[in-house]
Amino acid sequence: MRRFTEEERIVVWDRWQADDGYRLIDRDLRRSAASIRALVESWGGVRPEPRRRSPWHLSLIEREEISRGVAAGDSLRMVAARLGRAPSTISRELARNGGCHRYRAHHADKAAWRRARRPKPSKLAENPVLRAVVEETV
Repeated sequence: MRRFTEEERIVVWDRWQADDGYRLIDRDLRRSAASIRALVESWGGVRPEPRRRSPWHLSLIEREEISRGVAAGDSLRMVAARLGRAPSTISRELARNGGCHRYRAHHADKAAWRRARRPKPSKLAENPVLRAVVEETV
């Protein structure tokens, strides 16, 4: 079974919130109603918040600066000082993503985004009592 793309998820949630049924949604997306129902129910019928990067994690701009610094032969401490980060952060970033000679900022950023994914079910999906209370108030 193939996963839903981000665009497909947006369509499913938009249509679900517009009170379209699984059959109407599946016809447009050419996906089974069961897979759409599984997606919606996995989040307890509540649209999940869009993913966003924590301000504590390195950004793509910071990764580009690391890449430029390493290519210029700067020390890890110099790069870290420019970014206002700990040298160990820069060292771990390089070790995680190919080392000084193979580091590419774009690839490192995509890999970090992939590693950050967690298939974490929502509280409403896991707690039927809480879900019932929320449904009563809506």
